[in-house]
Amino acid sequence: MKILLTGANGYVSRRLLPELLLLGHEVVCAVRDKNRLGIEEEILEKITIWEIDFTKPYEETTILKDVDLAYYMIHSMSTSIGDFDELEKSSAKNFNRYLGNSSVKQVIYLSGIVNNNSLSKHLQSRLNVEKILFSGNYNLTVLRAGIIVGSGSSSFEIIRDLCEKLPIMIAPKWVLTRTHPIAIRDVLKYLTGVIEHPKTYNKSFDIAGPNILTYKQLMEQYAEVRNLNLKVYNFPLMTPRLSSYWLFFVTSTSYYLAVNLINSLKIEVIAKDSEIKKIIPFEGTTYKEAIRLAFDKIEQNSVISSWKDSLTSSRLNQPLSNYIQIPKYGCFKDKKRIKITNSEQTLENIWSIGGYRGWYYATWIWNIRGILDKAFGGIGIRRGRTHPTQLDNGDALDFWRVLLADKENKRLLLFAEMKVPGEAWLEFRIDKTNTLHQTATFRPHGIWGRLYWYAMLPFHFFIFDGMIKNISNFKTSQK
Repeated sequence: MKILLTGANGYVSRRLLPELLLLGHEVVCAVRDKNRLGIEEEILEKITIWEIDFTKPYEETTILKDVDLAYYMIHSMSTSIGDFDELEKSSAKNFNRYLGNSSVKQVIYLSGIVNNNSLSKHLQSRLNVEKILFSGNYNLTVLRAGIIVGSGSSSFEIIRDLCEKLPIMIAPKWVLTRTHPIAIRDVLKYLTGVIEHPKTYNKSFDIAGPNILTYKQLMEQYAEVRNLNLKVYNFPLMTPRLSSYWLFFVTSTSYYLAVNLINSLKIEVIAKDSEIKKIIPFEGTTYKEAIRLAFDKIEQNSVISSWKDSLTSSRLNQPLSNYIQIPKYGCFKDKKRIKITNSEQTLENIWSIGGYRGWYYATWIWNIRGILDKAFGGIGIRRGRTHPTQLDNGDALDFWRVLLADKENKRLLLFAEMKVPGEAWLEFRIDKTNTLHQTATFRPHGIWGRLYWYAMLPFHFFIFDGMIKNISNFKTSQK
């Protein structure tokens, strides 16, 4: 069967793709930027990539003529505060138009549980999209999930941040709201189980795990699994705005996502429909077991996808390819180069930069820069990286974004996503003479951008000099 997978570089879709291939399906991956589809070469060879932005006007295409089934996995909650619902409506309408003349018989949509009489803007938007998709010329299957628990999921990573960093937590009243978590593996079972299942056509189903818990209990059970001493105290007077700032500063989430999450966390999300369990029967994964499975993936360095690698709060409002060409004029540059003796070891060092390993020299200054960035509304340095030694185009790397990770040609290009009065690139390249080139490029915006560069020059002098020396000398046996 030929399947269209939209939002293919999203958290769930990245997990779903290998499952579909294992089942023997041919997959067309729809992405806004094909350069951001960071997947293994062996998988890349098995799929077709369709570069498409469903928020843009309709364009004729022949790629859908022989597609049998489609997954609608497009969500915009993390991209803005005010207009994400309009973006989602526009995407759904254009999606229907694209499929209007196609051979698609079934569409599967992963939505949110909408059983409460009062819905957040986020959940209301999901419901609106559902209604639009039901008007399409195909059989629609809607799977409604609450929070998804798995390595790299936003819910899991936020809870992880809170519990690992705060032994005593003064929490807002939303921690007493009940929710119905589901493990990512169970979500995938449902997403694949409803394929060509007539009993699921033109229906909506709630999917959830076996445990109904408050957010306070989610954190307490996480702490129990991780053997952490955690005390959570409810402070009912904390406003939604203060809650958003609290979540933003303590965790690695973006401000946009924090605001939209807080608005949703006030709403009870409980699955009420159990019909799907009769159609696709299996024993669901408990919340504690989902946490254990997530850490198994983390410890094995086998996390397939992370919400942090999405363009959440990203400064990249255009395709990656628009930034790969570093400008030559109107820029300041800091160029360093050093002769190396072991190019393979140095290349591995470059590919391991950031995250737990740090930045090889004066990492504490980078951390301070991350704190300052967070204080001024930036993303900070807490995103880390998904894998300790592997990088793909589009990956998040602390407060950088990977523009190009070309190991064959020994080149890594990063773009700064911290708050700066301009645009900044950081490039590492090993040439044929075994020389490591390290180039920091800054294109300032106005007088403030120029003042920023000159203010940073003293730090650049020893930070960049120390960084290139340590990258060239670092051995993997070092701690």
